[in-house]
Amino acid sequence: MSHVGLILARELKAYWRSPLGYAAAAAVLLIDGIWFMARALGGTEEKRLSAEVLSEFFNGASGTTAIVAIALAMRLVAGEHESGTLVLLKTAPVSDWEVVLGKFLGVMVVLLAITGLTGYMPALIFLNGKVSYGHIAVGYTGIVLLGAAVAAIGLFASAFAKNQVVAAILGAVIAGAMYLWWLVAKVADPPVRDVLEDLAIHHLRMRDFMTGVLRLENVVYYLAVTFFFLFAAVKTLEARRWQ
Repeated sequence: MSHVGLILARELKAYWRSPLGYAAAAAVLLIDGIWFMARALGGTEEKRLSAEVLSEFFNGASGTTAIVAIALAMRLVAGEHESGTLVLLKTAPVSDWEVVLGKFLGVMVVLLAITGLTGYMPALIFLNGKVSYGHIAVGYTGIVLLGAAVAAIGLFASAFAKNQVVAAILGAVIAGAMYLWWLVAKVADPPVRDVLEDLAIHHLRMRDFMTGVLRLENVVYYLAVTFFFLFAAVKTLEARRWQ
C-alpha cells in the first residue's frame, strides 16, 4: 500500500501545481451557485418545501460532479503517455492495481474537497426553512458515489486513449450513454426496459439520494460500476505493458 500512497501524493501534487484543480473547483462553485439560486431557490411556486429545494440542489450538483470527474480523470494515464512518463510507470516495481488505485484516490480526494466547498449552499436553506441533516448526508453520499463511478469511467478512458482529448471524449460518451439509458428504457418493452432503468447511472439511482432515501441496492450499484471500470483500467494497463 506504500506504493499507492506515493502515487496518491504524486497525483495530488500534480493537481496542486496545475490550474486544473483550481479551475474545476471554481467552475463547480459557480455553476452550482447559479443553479441553486435560479432553480432551487428561484422556483415558480410561491412557496416550496425546503426538502424540494435541497433535492433540486442535489440534482444540479450531480451533473457538475460528473462533468468535473471526467475532466479530472482524463489526464491520469493519457497525460503520462503524452509527457512520455508512462514508460516509467510500466518499468517501476509497482503493480497495475496500485497505479490505478493511487490515481483513482487522487481524483477522489480532489472531488471530495470540491464537493465539501459546496456545503454552504444546503446550509443556506436553514435561513428560511428546515431540512433533515440525514437528507443532506444521504444526498452528498449519492454525489460522492456518482463521482466515484464517473471518475472510474474517466480513468478507464484515460488508460485506453493516448491523449487527453480522446480520453475526455471517450469518457463523456460512456458516461453519457449510461445517463441516457433511461430514455431508451421508455420506448423498450419488459424485461429490457427494467434492465436499462436499473443500469442507468443517474435517473432512478440518484433520485433516491436526492430525496434523502438511502437504499443499499443503489450503493451497491455505484460501487459495482466503480469496481468494474477500475478493473477494466487495470486490464488495459496490463495489455499496454506488452506493447
